[in-house]
Order: sequence, then C-alpha cells, then structure tokens
Amino acid sequence: MDSGFVDTRLGRLHVDVVGEGPPLVLWHSMFVDSTSWNRLVPLLKGAHRLHLIDAPSCGRSDPLREATDISACADAAIEVLEHVRGSSGQDGVDWLGNAWGGHVGIEVAARRPDLIRSLVAVSAPTHPIDRPLRRKVRMLVPLYRLIGPRGPVRSAIEETIFTDRTRAHDPEAVEVLRGALDRAGRTATIRAIETAILNRVDLLSAALEVTCPALFVTTDDRGEWTPEQARAVAAEMIDARESTVSGARVIPALEQPESTFLALGEFWAGLDRR
Repeated sequence: MDSGFVDTRLGRLHVDVVGEGPPLVLWHSMFVDSTSWNRLVPLLKGAHRLHLIDAPSCGRSDPLREATDISACADAAIEVLEHVRGSSGQDGVDWLGNAWGGHVGIEVAARRPDLIRSLVAVSAPTHPIDRPLRRKVRMLVPLYRLIGPRGPVRSAIEETIFTDRTRAHDPEAVEVLRGALDRAGRTATIRAIETAILNRVDLLSAALEVTCPALFVTTDDRGEWTPEQARAVAAEMIDARESTVSGARVIPALEQPESTFLALGEFWAGLDRR
C-alpha cells in the first residue's frame, strides 16, 4: 500500500507510507496529526515500513461528520490494518499509538488479536478522564468554537501537551502542534475532542484482554497517567511492561525522540529474541 487514502466507516483516512521492513502502523495524539512523528520517523524508517495515519478530523483525513468514540475509531483502524496486512503479506502488524492512538490500539488488539503482532501505547491512560479535566475540556470547547486555536485556547492546549521547558526552548516542536491546529477546522477539531477525550471510556477491561506483547510508554510529567499506574495495569495483563521517558508530557516522540526510540527499540528487540 502506497501513500494515499483508505476508505473507512469514518470517512477517508490519509496514510503516509515510508521506510522498509516489517509494517508498523502509527496513530497520533489529539490536537496534532501524523507530522507529530516527524522526529521519530528518521530513526524508525530504516527497520520498519511506517504507515502514518492522520486520524479522523486531522491532517489530510476527512472530518468527522459527528462525534463518535474510541470503539468507532477502532473499527476504522481495523479497516486500515486489513489494507496494510493485505499489501504487506504479514499476518500481524506492529501498532504504535500516542494517547488517542494508544487507546485505539488497545481496543483493536483486544478485539482483533489476529491483526496486531505487538502493541505500544504511549501516554495512553486506561481510565477515563477525571472530573476536573473533563470540566476544563468542556469549558474549552465553546471558546474553541468561538475563537479557534488562538489566545487562551492555544495556551491551554500547549500547556496540556508540552512541558514548560519545551514551550520555552523548543519552538520547532511547538510549531508542529500549532500547524496541526491551523490545518484542522474548528468544527472538525471539536468533534475530535468529543470523540477522543470526552467520550473516552474505561479501557482497563480491553487492556486485560490484550494477548499480544504490549508496552506502555509513560512520561515523568503527565500527572493523569503515571509510570506507577501503567505498571499496575501491565502487571495484570498477559504480556505487558512499562517504560518511562523523562522530560516529556504527552508526546514524547516530539519532546524526547531519542529516548522514545530507545524504549521502542528495546521492546521490539525483546520480541525478536523470542
């Protein structure tokens, strides 16, 4: 499968394909698009054929017609994975998802173990958002509808995604986020927020059904999902572990690409040794 669109029940999803090797499918976090992997791609593409998905309402993919949920996103991801499996000839595909993409990957791996060889869920809490964060997001949505990703709205998103250090000293990373927000329309983004954040349910039961090897990548600066919480969930799963990336909040592939790559490489090397 070359770069282009895949028809799904949530509309056309754009997929960029780069690199050579076993297929690795990547689904990004909320508020960004597939460009959020840009710093990790050069490190990965020598050993993997990367399939970089723009999630619904993001990047070059079709906007959502209405808000939906993680389960519907998993349905769309399964359609992409079936295309990837058919084009690659591989029985199983490796999955790398950040936040939204991690949640989708957990559900896909639980429902379709035949499609997923291994699962990496980065900065992806298995519990729903708590009440304070839900209130904050609900307050953000009407303001976003009114003024878009500007002023206090943009500041709130940047503070949620990045550490203080990144915001102060890494303008390139911040521009990746701002560029993705500018490319997405207001209505499309609001539907994505409702889908990926407000409508996110408890995924612990799905995580416990995952049978493939799994890795939770956490960060040291995201209070909503601590390394200790991820380790506790991993301990209940069939074959899971946790790895912490320091100096990052929600998107370590942007803030700490080398450390993220090392964590991924160690996990995949362990699979190969088996």
